[in-house]
Amino acid sequence: MLGISITLAIMAMIVLATGVKIIQPWEQGLWIVLGDYKRKLNPGLNVVYPLISNVVPIDLRTEVLDVPRQEVITKDNSPTNVDAVIYIKVIDPEKCFFEVSDYHRATIALAQTTLRSVIGDMELDEVLYNRDDINRKLRDTLDEATDAWGVRVEAVEIREVDPVGRVKAAMEEQTSAERQRRAQILLADGKRQSAILEAEGSKQARILEAEGYRQAAILEAEGQRQRFILEAQGEAQHLRLLAIGAAALDQKALTVLSVDALKKLGEGAATKFIVPFEITNIMKGISNSVTAIQNVPDRKPEDAVLLEACLREDDSILGPLPDSRSIQEQLQAIQQSIEESEKAATLAVADQPLAIRPSPP
Repeated sequence: MLGISITLAIMAMIVLATGVKIIQPWEQGLWIVLGDYKRKLNPGLNVVYPLISNVVPIDLRTEVLDVPRQEVITKDNSPTNVDAVIYIKVIDPEKCFFEVSDYHRATIALAQTTLRSVIGDMELDEVLYNRDDINRKLRDTLDEATDAWGVRVEAVEIREVDPVGRVKAAMEEQTSAERQRRAQILLADGKRQSAILEAEGSKQARILEAEGYRQAAILEAEGQRQRFILEAQGEAQHLRLLAIGAAALDQKALTVLSVDALKKLGEGAATKFIVPFEITNIMKGISNSVTAIQNVPDRKPEDAVLLEACLREDDSILGPLPDSRSIQEQLQAIQQSIEESEKAATLAVADQPLAIRPSPP
């Protein structure tokens, strides 16, 4: 009797256990009793009829379905291998169980046919570069079809688009030709830019060279003008000094100086002489001074103060008579000006770009 009681107790516990169903938080149960659908069971502990009840749990989480790889013919007759990934979620457990036998397999089959239909209306280039449009079309089409099954398609992603071997080889040749075309265009553009820059550099070099010649000619002309002026002024100053020095000499002194000049002229090695004054007057002066045959009155010395006053009137043109200190200052100023001009010319040439630097004349 004890064994029978224990057996009956165990059987009663088993029967009671079949009447208790636990639904997980991410699930929802469908309660079916002897082929008759009762209601949905919410997550947690649920009590049902023991032995005669069937509870089907339905997962309400987002599920990932892998669409198998398949070959699809595009609009331009290019065979292409395509596969995708689908993200679905059950929003109506009753429809997904009672309206379709296996919503996973049905969704994958529908995705394959829809993928072939969408890609078949597009060219290969569009398939490669417009994946977002394909994903959107697939999602809208699948979501509309699976709505009757209580399933929502949240997203569709094309995972890989792989053209077949011969198509891929043709695409590689096309890509290589396109890159060669771009390289040729870039090379031609580079040559054009180089020619333009070289022409521009040559033009700048010629302009700078012409400008240098012009400035050199101007400076040379200015130098010649200054040289002529300075030489003329120097000759005039020399004559002024001679005039001032000769102011205090009489006729006899002039005759002695003339004889001394002839003596120096005769000491030279030249066989021809050009005398800048009349020789007869000199000889006459010598004769009068030595033999005293003819009494020639002496030349009176001129007044030095009066002569200096007369010569000073020309200072506005010839300038004052320079002393040694002023001459030294002028030479230093000229030397400094020459050094500054050479330094400025060197810096100007160094600052020019190498491509347009003029060649030395």
